[in-house]
Amino acid sequence: MNFFTALLNSLPGAVGQGLIWGLMAIGVYLTFRILDVADLTVDGSLATGGAVCVMLIRGGVNPWLAVLAAFAAGMLAGLVTGFFHTKCGIPAILAGILTQLALYSINLRIMGGKSNQTVSVDKYDLLASQRYVRELGLNNPLPLTLLILAVVIGLLYWFFGTEKGCSIRATGANPSMARAQGINTNANIVLGLALSNGLVAFSGGLLAQYQGSADVNMGRGAIVIGLAAVIIGEVLFGKLFRNFALRMLSVGIGAIIYYIVLQVVLQLGLNTNDLKLISALIVAVFLAIPYWKSKLTHVKAAPAAGKGGSTHA
Repeated sequence: MNFFTALLNSLPGAVGQGLIWGLMAIGVYLTFRILDVADLTVDGSLATGGAVCVMLIRGGVNPWLAVLAAFAAGMLAGLVTGFFHTKCGIPAILAGILTQLALYSINLRIMGGKSNQTVSVDKYDLLASQRYVRELGLNNPLPLTLLILAVVIGLLYWFFGTEKGCSIRATGANPSMARAQGINTNANIVLGLALSNGLVAFSGGLLAQYQGSADVNMGRGAIVIGLAAVIIGEVLFGKLFRNFALRMLSVGIGAIIYYIVLQVVLQLGLNTNDLKLISALIVAVFLAIPYWKSKLTHVKAAPAAGKGGSTHA
């Protein structure tokens, strides 16, 4: 009984984190599924968004303007990765690693040489705070984060329906064919990386407000969580959600499910020092599910094919 009570108490916090990380996961989805690029910049750009947002709020800037500035900073990081990849000929995965490494030093400079900077909800009018996640009222961050997620999905659905958005999707689907149609694929890759990392940094700004601080290491492992949310969403809702907007929604739901599963595991009494190990195992299981399903399908199909062949003979 205590287990279920503790789990229910932890669910609002898991949903709150899932909604914010869902925004980040949608950014990962844009590069991983739309552009077909493995971008590791996100571990650095998420921390950049948090650092920019917190320092601006501490300087008296409106929290909404602070998260928009975080979005712009993330876009700049994505532009750098895109430049390395398209203009310097560096493979995308290495370009992302280089930008991520550079961002570590930049984030320290943004935060005045400190590895951590705080913003207290008692002192600043934050958009979201985990302190109020279990309360019923306007201070509860869940409705606002859910609304932001819905607006972001709506805007992306509109953008990727425009001529430019369709050309980005074409670039990821078949670069050679896109170039044959006169599409500037390099420009689209740069724009896609900028948009993706802008969204990641935006979620980093919200996360920093939600948890009350920005840390130079807050983005460590972000790419793993993002990929986990993408895979979980595809595994559970891939056959139901065919529409592009619904696919992005499934990624957001995937992030929520990831954090709920994490809470269930922690409530079972496992050591919090094993959190990274637990996270890795959860991600590994969900990444392996599509492979296991395909193997099972082939095993079931083999006897049927054998019967069909013998009948024909």
